[in-house]
Amino acid sequence: MATTNGAKNAATPSTASLEARYPVNTSWEFVLQSQETVDGIIYCTDDLSQTVVLQRALSHTVLATEIRLIHAAHIVRATQQKTEDATEGIPLSAPLPKIQKKVLEEREKKALKMAEESLRHINEKTTPKGQIVFDKLLKACSEAVWKGESILVLGQVQVDPPYGPEHCKILQKNASGKKSLDDGSLERIQKIIAAISLS
Repeated sequence: MATTNGAKNAATPSTASLEARYPVNTSWEFVLQSQETVDGIIYCTDDLSQTVVLQRALSHTVLATEIRLIHAAHIVRATQQKTEDATEGIPLSAPLPKIQKKVLEEREKKALKMAEESLRHINEKTTPKGQIVFDKLLKACSEAVWKGESILVLGQVQVDPPYGPEHCKILQKNASGKKSLDDGSLERIQKIIAAISLS
């Protein structure tokens, strides 16, 4: 049952913030301008948009809770409920999970390593197109490095400026004097570059 203990009428203007009027984790029943009655626990409020976010438990559904956004101006009457009358199934306070400092430090190290790796792949001497071609080849072949302004893919295919499919060539030969990569590999790299040019 709703009580009038702490009841506030939203129809009368208030200078207090929404957070002060409707504290988080308190249970309320609102009568809206449409004469609809809604109840639940205050999940959060936003003074900028004048929005109250209500959370309430659901039964006979796969969803555990429902979130409802209500514009404060649409609230005609607001009645605070006693804690024991709060919507069942929603805890009034949920403890924050324990934070493991070691896990956070490992995540930070991994993020820094990835950022440093990305910076190593940037060539300030190349054109924007050259950098785009390099990034696509690195993603597709997982082995690409800068050799001056040229791109060396898989240690054997060189892509020279202006980075078109016709600027690809196989560099290395094995001990028997034959090229280590077949023409099919070269064609695949050329197709990747051609696709970049078309996009």
